[in-house]
Amino acid sequence: MSLGRREFLGAAALPLLGSRAAARGAGGHAERAELPVAALITAYYPVSHADVIVSKILEGYLRNGGEPRPGLKLVSMYVEQRHPHDISGELAKRYGVRVCGSIDEAISLGTDRVQVAGVLGIAEHGDYPVTEFTGQKMYPRRRFFDEAVATFERCGGVVPYFNDKHLGWQWSDAEAMVGTARRLGFPLLAGSSVPLAWRFPQLELPADCEIESALTVGYGPLEDYGFHALEAHQCMLERRRGGESGVREVAVALGAGIRAAEASGQWSGELFGAAMSVLPRGSVAAAAWDPLQAEYEGVRNQPAAYMMTHADGLRSAVIMTADFSGGFAFACRLKGRKEPLACWFRLQEGGVFGHFSYLVDAIEATLRARRAVYPVERTLLTTGVLDRCMQLLAAGGGRMATPELSFGYAGGDWVFANHPQSRLQVPYE
Repeated sequence: MSLGRREFLGAAALPLLGSRAAARGAGGHAERAELPVAALITAYYPVSHADVIVSKILEGYLRNGGEPRPGLKLVSMYVEQRHPHDISGELAKRYGVRVCGSIDEAISLGTDRVQVAGVLGIAEHGDYPVTEFTGQKMYPRRRFFDEAVATFERCGGVVPYFNDKHLGWQWSDAEAMVGTARRLGFPLLAGSSVPLAWRFPQLELPADCEIESALTVGYGPLEDYGFHALEAHQCMLERRRGGESGVREVAVALGAGIRAAEASGQWSGELFGAAMSVLPRGSVAAAAWDPLQAEYEGVRNQPAAYMMTHADGLRSAVIMTADFSGGFAFACRLKGRKEPLACWFRLQEGGVFGHFSYLVDAIEATLRARRAVYPVERTLLTTGVLDRCMQLLAAGGGRMATPELSFGYAGGDWVFANHPQSRLQVPYE
């Protein structure tokens, strides 16, 4: 499940060199046949995660019915809940997709064989219960996964599985899912679209660099968007010397505790300023930011600092600014370099949500290579960190030892949206 960087680059190069049906030869024919996929969805309505992912398979990256488009074909979908503005039925009829009454049917098409080349689990949105202590919505990500695995075992075959966003609302789900994929030997890809978004200025940290300190700025709800911030943070940190070493302690600060944590050296005001300076609001906003500037409704919608002590001694932080920053940005200090490095992860809002096109691109590459094109351990770690952060948020802040998260893995090299090697060029405007 985890590759060395040299092996990883070799695997990642394969899909980039000609696997996509969108890459046309001189005669106008697809270089490779489309791969059939099944989608397991909680709710499908405009601008839901199902819409910004699955609809690109149906209608192309630009949602125009034409090129460029992924080399995937949606043959079936299971939709658990019908939203008042559901669009799954209309799209299924238009594009000839089989709407199934169970996950088993979506994967097997009612036979005793796995009939698809990959499965997409998109368990985001919908009406589900919340946990009593932390208030997290218990999306059925593990249940969808487990039912897919039951079909694999019944049919005697496995295919790659993509899990949208974090692996589960609790660490035990994530640990079990990754363990099952390893045991049965199928690729598991997971995580956020943010690591694949456009970076301004373009920044890919050198492999095996020495990071002295690092910080990511996030915004929005502390679980839903906190996960995106942690994924952006981790996709950069894992490129440091030795790869990721794991996280041995997680701490959360709220209110006045955020600035107190800065004063005690738990996060860097200089790096916060560097990260904010690449966002549209700029360095003036960084200087003016005050975590106590306004009244916030509930613990889940206020500023917070997520602080991590890594097993190799690195200390890093994610600063959630509620809605103040309006974006995700990363900054770090490298050994031997005077000035911090920083970049903004720019998302495409209000249009075709083009950054999700690169997520679809990574899904296809995983199916074609039959190996995850970036490490699932990244999302295993961010899921575990977020689980602990949510517990600490509910407790009003504090620290928690996390020996279960002290696992290492090799960093990923999968190209992001504005990388010069990428053949998929989807505009962000």
